[in-house]
Amino acid sequence: MHSDMTHPLKIAILAMGGQGGGVLADWLVDMAEHAGWWAQTTSVPGVAQRTGATIYYVELLPEAEVQRAGRAPALALMPTPGDVDLVVAAELMEGGRAIQRGLVTPERTVLISSSHRSYAVSEKSAPGNGIADPNKVLAAGREAARRFLCFDLQALADQAGSVISASLFGAMAGSGVLPFSREAFEATIGRAGVGVQASLRAFGLGFDAAAQAPAQPAAIDTARPLPEVPAQAAHPESQALLDRARRDFPAPALPLVVAGLRRLIDYQDPAYAAEYLDRLDALRALDDAARGWALTQAAARYVALAMSYDDVIRVADLKTRGSRFGRVRGEVGATAGQLVHTTEFMHPRLEEICGTLPARLGRWLEQSPAFGSFVSRRLARGRRLRSSTLGGFLALYGLAGMRRFRRATLRHRHERADLEQWLDLVAELARADYALAVEAVLCRRLVKGYSDTHVRGGGKYRSLLAAARALAGRPDAASRLKQLRETALADASCAPLERQMAELAA
Repeated sequence: MHSDMTHPLKIAILAMGGQGGGVLADWLVDMAEHAGWWAQTTSVPGVAQRTGATIYYVELLPEAEVQRAGRAPALALMPTPGDVDLVVAAELMEGGRAIQRGLVTPERTVLISSSHRSYAVSEKSAPGNGIADPNKVLAAGREAARRFLCFDLQALADQAGSVISASLFGAMAGSGVLPFSREAFEATIGRAGVGVQASLRAFGLGFDAAAQAPAQPAAIDTARPLPEVPAQAAHPESQALLDRARRDFPAPALPLVVAGLRRLIDYQDPAYAAEYLDRLDALRALDDAARGWALTQAAARYVALAMSYDDVIRVADLKTRGSRFGRVRGEVGATAGQLVHTTEFMHPRLEEICGTLPARLGRWLEQSPAFGSFVSRRLARGRRLRSSTLGGFLALYGLAGMRRFRRATLRHRHERADLEQWLDLVAELARADYALAVEAVLCRRLVKGYSDTHVRGGGKYRSLLAAARALAGRPDAASRLKQLRETALADASCAPLERQMAELAA
């Protein structure tokens, strides 16, 4: 609890768009004013994640101190590094940004942060795994804050059917930092008059979590366990594939093989998943237990990803699934009686349009200057489609239904040829340099997404396969290819990889 009331209580709230940071700041002001305090709130908008992160700044001062001074207080408009009593972050990396800005100090500041993540665009668009390590933020918070409370406040809000601002308000009350009673906090929520019962439930969960929080937050487990292998499948065709996988593949690779089967059945059909097992069989024959089945395990993951490439059909399929609409409703906190409208931004390139067509027609149109000019004029700026309307949904649903014709499309012909060239190279390398072959499989990690993202990653991937061919026969081939792959994954631009490739060719 703040002990020096001759100076204002200074509170910084960091929240992204839609998380209710403004509501939280308004609640604080309302509660303070009802208690006879002076209160002021300001906001400093920023652009960090999604719709942008904003710092809401609140200063509170008791009326008795104002009267003792004999004049109205001059309250600050924004937080000053080293001069904040309480920092509240609605997402873990926002807590990290508060530490970077110097708002959190060990002599003074209590830091309350939700441990959940809302991934930044830079994390999602990274060539490899761009997700930041949450434990680095936890370590920094333990050192930087006088007291650090960190737990999943978003999960508590979801459990209560409310929004994170309510559970954050509860955590502030439960921390004991502010000199107001629990009843004062709850009365403030009641005066707001919107979603009161759900907000009070979330408040209570946040309060209890903060009151019972350990002195320091525990590390977050970032391990990703392998999927479990089911005892039985739900469909006879799937059971046949599962039985084949158990019979033909080693135990270390089996969880990844089963995950690949699930993905490809969902992506296309059981026959397509059987083709996946055929391709894996050829590589498994070149592998053995003495090498830990490393080639088979790597291939189980990346052959499945290569066969389930993101085309227009796949994107339309994912956008029209009931689970996706349910997820969107959950993210915006919609209640059962509320309508949620979803607008999709579509920006298909000429290659993607032609790739959805039968191979011969698509190839002809792709080479037609007139058709290319027409597509450029009509779609250069993209299109917005409301998938929540009947017409928009049916358009996407019809496009998703074209997956039964996917094998005949131009895009599938290109992808199949590319896949076969890659697997032929891996098999050739495996006979002479097993480690290099494994690295060549792992290079497929660079291919992801669709449209421009797919083009950029695909260009790097092909450069790495060319390097694998050039390196074959060298004693350090595997380690050199690994270095090139790590360079390609570390930087979205192509320049660092191109420099290393030039050094390799010199």
